[in-house]
Amino acid sequence: MRERVILVRYGEIGLKGRNRPQFEKALVRQIRRALAGRPGVDVYRTPGRVWVEPGGDVEGALEALQRVFGVVAASPADRVPLDLDAISQAAATVLEEALAGEKGTGDEPVTFKVEARRSNKAFPLTSLELNQELGRRLLAAHPALRVDVHRPRITVGVEIRHDAAYVYARSVPGPGGLPVGVTGRACALLSGGIDSPVAVWMAMKRGLTVIPVHFHSPPFTSERSKEKVIDLVRILARWGGPLRLWVVYFTEIQRAIQLDCPPQLTITLMRRMMFRLAERIAAREGALALVTGESLGQVASQTLESIHTISRVTTLPVLRPLIGMDKAEIIDRAKAIGTYDVSILPYEDCCTLFVPSQPATRPRPEQAEAAERVRDWEPLLAEALDRSEVLELEEARAAGAF
Repeated sequence: MRERVILVRYGEIGLKGRNRPQFEKALVRQIRRALAGRPGVDVYRTPGRVWVEPGGDVEGALEALQRVFGVVAASPADRVPLDLDAISQAAATVLEEALAGEKGTGDEPVTFKVEARRSNKAFPLTSLELNQELGRRLLAAHPALRVDVHRPRITVGVEIRHDAAYVYARSVPGPGGLPVGVTGRACALLSGGIDSPVAVWMAMKRGLTVIPVHFHSPPFTSERSKEKVIDLVRILARWGGPLRLWVVYFTEIQRAIQLDCPPQLTITLMRRMMFRLAERIAAREGALALVTGESLGQVASQTLESIHTISRVTTLPVLRPLIGMDKAEIIDRAKAIGTYDVSILPYEDCCTLFVPSQPATRPRPEQAEAAERVRDWEPLLAEALDRSEVLELEEARAAGAF
């Protein structure tokens, strides 16, 4: 009976020097979270590697690992004794499985190579010698194959470790990045649109624990628009773990802006108020940055002048993961991570409902400050926070795969 394990590869974690164990431990925690509830699963690390004992459900574990930030790739491997014949048999088995998934192109032969790594120096063959011997045996069994050490279609990997040998020929990509939580905490302004959920995903990919903040304006925005945002957060939680969503009561602030302020500055002033509120939430949550879904030049509130004027109200750094992406790129990413179909549901948020016919595209800070002097906003800001709702949300059971 085959003994299967999963070899998990990481990328930039390996460059962290003396801090590397801290990042590896965080990755192990995130993998355990993603695999929680699966019987027989174990996750552990050895020098330079993270391993998953999948408990019999190899494919289910691989599917979950594709949504763990910090995982670059995962390979299901056969664990066999440190014996050349056993290693050779395992190599033949994984090669046969890889060939079954290959589709030839005309008469062009399928190419392969063996890539051995020997951390156990007591093993009698060097890595190069093992490459040559296994390659010879595999070619003898499959004479139609060709060796290509530069661009093979199939790579048979072999890890010679102190406890056993691990043999594999399949690699499933992960999202890469860093494990959630290793780089700090940030509050993210989350609408029900396409862009901001992608920005949250990209912030989590860089290791941030994200606290989503949504601005809700009943009765102008419906209960269904709020549920749409909750659905988006549940999808995002499938990638980064449980999320703490703030639903901020924004009705009175929005009403006051509509009644008392110049129409062309409506969006600018709403965004400034959102930043003020998000900064206060960040202080309560121990967050050191704000995250937005802004893409430079996409809409009136995302010109450089608008970004400058809006950002003036906060002292926190504002992270904009999408700033250099165009709409098509953002849509592609939204589809890949599973948020797109929810984002396009026709339930509008407070920003899309109140877009003026001629919004200011180059607002100056002094214009916004003058418009805000018509009233004391502090009572409305305090009320907005007092009437906010905080929801602890777990992952959705259906979402996209990266």
